Amino acid sequence: MNGGQVQKNTLYVGGLAEEVDEKILHAAFVPFGDIKDVKTPLDQATQKHRSFGFVTFLEREDAAAAMDNMDGSELYGRVLTVNYAFPEKIKGGEQGWAAQPIWADADTWFERQQHEEEMRRLEAEQKAAMQEAERIHLQKMATEREGEKEDDTNAADPMAMAEAEALNQKAS
Repeated sequence: MNGGQVQKNTLYVGGLAEEVDEKILHAAFVPFGDIKDVKTPLDQATQKHRSFGFVTFLEREDAAAAMDNMDGSELYGRVLTVNYAFPEKIKGGEQGWAAQPIWADADTWFERQQHEEEMRRLEAEQKAAMQEAERIHLQKMATEREGEKEDDTNAADPMAMAEAEALNQKAS
């Protein structure tokens, strides 16, 4: 989904009915283990929750059990979506984590640009080497074909063979 680190003890709970508040959400999830925190972010304009919330368990195993059992279940007539939560993101900055300033990824951006430039240079060198190897191979194949043609012309020419045989007989 995104490149963020999953918070394995915090669950996202989506599809909440308007009647559900933090107390009801706490009551629905407490059977799975001790709960550290329950949040239902409010819409600034209406001051009502935005149909989702977060439940943070003390233990990861409890969060996993709650997710397995509550995902797809019904609460106040609405089907819940329960997943592991991702850290809050803010606009700006490549990684986008709220705990980092926008400029925090400037060094990694510069390093990545240098790495990409080096990769392009290496690819160009490799392409040139492959083209040179191809040229040498084709030249070698052409030389071998010319040698085969000379052998074929001598072997296929009966007059040349007869002359060679006659010269051999005279020499003996």
